[in-house]
Amino acid sequence: VQLQASGGGLVQAGGSLRLSCAASGRTFSSYFMGWFRQAPGKEREFVAGISRSESAYYAEYVKGRFTISRDNAKNTVYLQMNSLKTEDTAVYYCAASTGAQPMGSTSRYIYWGQGTLVTVSS
Repeated sequence: VQLQASGGGLVQAGGSLRLSCAASGRTFSSYFMGWFRQAPGKEREFVAGISRSESAYYAEYVKGRFTISRDNAKNTVYLQMNSLKTEDTAVYYCAASTGAQPMGSTSRYIYWGQGTLVTVSS
């Protein structure tokens, strides 16, 4: 499986962006999909995840502002980001796991996209 993340860019605080992650292959629907982010000088952190049955999970710092969704017909997972803050600035990565609820455990994700940069200005 190859993952291609897109949709990053520069946005003002309070604005919105939608990230997309397109997957190759015909087994996309069997994966738990996650979004992570990594700011300069910081460790990669979990943002959101969505299960095969489309249950969604969020980190506390994005809950109520970000929404994860998936379209299995298009082999794509999305991250709608609203009310963006300067602290959301990071490279965002999508990842795929065969686990049921891998959540923030990066070692349980076997495929990673290349990342897309989100910059939120004040």
